[in-house]
Amino acid sequence: MNVLEDARTIRGFIPPRYLRAATVLNKTALDVPRSASRIDSNGIFYISFVYKCISEHVATAHEPVIGRNIWESASMYDSFVVDRLIDLWLTEDVGSCDLTVQVMIGSDEVGNFLMNAREPMIVSGIEVAMRVFKRYDPTLDVVPRVKDGDKVEKGVVLLEVRGLARSVLTAERTALNIAQRMSGIANETSRYVAAIAGTKARLVDTRKTTPGLRMLEKHAVTSGGGLNHRLGLDNGVMIKDNHIAICGSIAAAVERARKKLPVLTKLEVECDNLDQVQEAIKASVDVIMLDNMPIADMIKAVGLIDGRAKVEASGGIRFETIRPIAETGVDYISTSKITQAAPAVDIGLDEA
Repeated sequence: MNVLEDARTIRGFIPPRYLRAATVLNKTALDVPRSASRIDSNGIFYISFVYKCISEHVATAHEPVIGRNIWESASMYDSFVVDRLIDLWLTEDVGSCDLTVQVMIGSDEVGNFLMNAREPMIVSGIEVAMRVFKRYDPTLDVVPRVKDGDKVEKGVVLLEVRGLARSVLTAERTALNIAQRMSGIANETSRYVAAIAGTKARLVDTRKTTPGLRMLEKHAVTSGGGLNHRLGLDNGVMIKDNHIAICGSIAAAVERARKKLPVLTKLEVECDNLDQVQEAIKASVDVIMLDNMPIADMIKAVGLIDGRAKVEASGGIRFETIRPIAETGVDYISTSKITQAAPAVDIGLDEA
């Protein structure tokens, strides 16, 4: 069956990537007439029907990057998973269509656009922004000018995108949103990392991330020089106050955990006071977290532990307090401020 044999009866908007799917797939069944890409005068959109008809074909309609090793650059995300997120972002923003470009921009008009840093920043999310443009329209030519982790000044070009103007302008906001968010996290992380320079402490993130964006926000932390804590609940065992309360004591909680703990998985215990630190030491845990402890108690705790476990400071960490905490001798300092409170940076897209 020709999935679009009745294409001329379809009224509504079809994204450009679907109109060009025939070229990418070399399937005449997807040869949608150009006239179907305009908005119907009655404003009737049969988007669900179009998506249903061609979904099995367009799922593979995105051009592969020939000759590129997908593992060539280290990141905390998988491109396959990111593409699923991008589909959701674009669906949310585009809706039935980008009405503005449909009524103003010709279907064959092309442009050359530059994504610019409008303030100094640590860059993150450039590859994700590139994938947004390519996901929406595989025919776009997107060229990066920087890489994640680069420190750039105001006015530096981050990437260049050339191709159909409708496609670029439709995907613009989604690409900018993720680049601004991720670069903002990288920027804030870099600020915190600089604040503890010269101490043994390393900055780590938390699970307090935006739902759906954890892997990207954690990648942004690494772009700024920080380290990742647990990626998720399945990434390690952390015994906290509520676990201890249910089990009765740190010793009992650790004993329960060790019975089923995967052999290579580390065990961390949260301690609120020095008595709990002593108990955690006796239980021979891998990491002891000092939660919301005063500086004086942190110093005592580090001395008590004396290298028998790694020491993490957490709870209420702020930029103003992180340096004195680092100077107590802890190994790691975790804070949610680098993700939850990071301000987005200013990035814009302008015609070249």
